Order: sequence, then structure tokens, then C-alpha cells
Amino acid sequence: MHLLDFKALNGKQVAELVEKGIEVKHYPERFQSSFDGKSCALIFQKTSTRTRVSFEVAMTQLGGHGLFIDWRTTNFGLSDIRDETRYLSRNVDVIMARLLKNADLVAMAGSSRVPVINGCDEKYHPSQAIADLITIREKKGKLQGANVVYVGIHNNTCNSLLEGCTKTGVKITTVTPIFNEPSRDEELLDVARKTGLWEQTLNLKKAVKDADFIYTDTWVDMEFFTDPHFAKEKDKRVKEMMPFQINVELMKNTKALVMHDMPIHRGYEISGEVVDGDRSVIFEQSENRLYSAKAIMLKLLGKY
Repeated sequence: MHLLDFKALNGKQVAELVEKGIEVKHYPERFQSSFDGKSCALIFQKTSTRTRVSFEVAMTQLGGHGLFIDWRTTNFGLSDIRDETRYLSRNVDVIMARLLKNADLVAMAGSSRVPVINGCDEKYHPSQAIADLITIREKKGKLQGANVVYVGIHNNTCNSLLEGCTKTGVKITTVTPIFNEPSRDEELLDVARKTGLWEQTLNLKKAVKDADFIYTDTWVDMEFFTDPHFAKEKDKRVKEMMPFQINVELMKNTKALVMHDMPIHRGYEISGEVVDGDRSVIFEQSENRLYSAKAIMLKLLGKY
């Protein structure tokens, strides 16, 4: 079994990952020897802070070993990804890959002897979504009936959040003036629409009024934020998105808690005052990436 997205999982299975994450968070001693003698290959083509830290620390705390592999310093950048994966999967017990293209991740999964986890690509970010749902479950006390408003660019994070929320009974409203076209997955969107739990609007003030959580994300992918070749597109996005910034003025209209998957660009998608405010759960949410990683690997390696 791989975890590339949530398409093969039903709501009960997604919720089980959430509950396992909460259990391992509060009772780590139950799992500290789960991965004795096991190794996880951590492949990074994209930059990373939270994904690398969470999966590497998760393997260590579960008794295993995380092997960091930089795409640029290995033959993954030179050889067929399927051949390299066929070799790699004979040496490790699980692979977590953070790649630029979903198609490469699918090829990797199709060639691997061991489970492959999507650590982020241009279409999906499932390990982030499990951490998000852990945060919602802890703060709201339940998933069913929680009300989340996602504000920003419709991107990979939005896709997985949308998929995770609608499968577990969370109402989600997206306020997304711009759709990042490489992230588009019409099948995922159609399934989400049919649940009746997804709404779309550009009326930000109305959307957040009764929200339990307001969730935002960067307007420009981290690998492009300081890229001079992307400067024109960045300026265009900032101009169009600035009215949708999460700031103190907007927060006067709601009692919602604030979420962000990080990295944060203060003064763009969210103001520094809100990041540091008493309704921000951003850093608890980011900590939950560790327990998301543990829950996912425990599941894929048959430890529950």
C-alpha cells in the first residue's frame, strides 16, 4: 500500500490515521520500538523544513533510521527514476519522496517493492492534510461538523485538505481567486462536490463569519518565491491576492482559529500580528506534522 493521495482511502480510514496520530502524540512510549531495524529513504527534489524534520525524527523516535537523499547529489537526476527506485526499494522498508512532479511519484510507486509516501508534489500533500485534521480534531473535539475556510491559491495543499475534509465530514469553503493549474485534478474536485461539504465563494468576510478555522497558504510556491524568472507572476499574484490577506481587520469578523501549513510569508497571505496572535494554532499544527508522519508510516508498515 502506498499513500500518494487519499483516493484509495475512505473516510473511516482517513479518520483512523488522524486518531493514530493523536494516540502516538500522547502515548509515544507505546510505539518507540515499532521500527527497530527498519529504514526509511527520504528523497528530496523540493526544498523542505517540516517534511524532512518530521519524517526523520519520526523514524528515530519509532526506533528506525531515516536516510536523507538529496536528489541533486544522487543518480536520481541522471537515471530513469524507475530503475533507481527498483534498486533503492531493495534496501529500505519505506520511501518518502518529495518531488516536483506527481507523474514521477506515480512511476516511483509503480517500481517500488516497499510503500511509497507522497511528501508533497504539485498536486497533493497528504501528510500535511493528516496533520491539519489532527489539529482540527484536537481543537474542535471532533471532525464531523467542523467548519474550515481555506483562503488563498487553490494548490496541492488545498487539494489534499479538500479531500481529507470531505471524506471525514468536515465542511470546507474555499476562497481561491487563483487556481494553480498544475495542481488541477478534476476527478478529485468532482468527488468533493458530490459530498455537499464543499462550497466556493469569493466573499471572504461572509465565508469566515461562522468558521471554526481559517486556513491559508503561500501565494507563491517556496521554490519560486525568490526566483527572478518568476518575479512577474509573483507580482501579479500578490496584487490580485492582497484583498484576501488574513489580517487583524478580517479577524474582527470571526471567532475562528488560524491555520497555515508554512513556510509563512508575513505581510503577504497573512499579517505578522495574526501569526503571533492568540488565535493562531499554526505552530501546534506544524508540530502535528511529526505525528502525521508517524501515523502514516505505522499504517503502511502494518504496525496497526
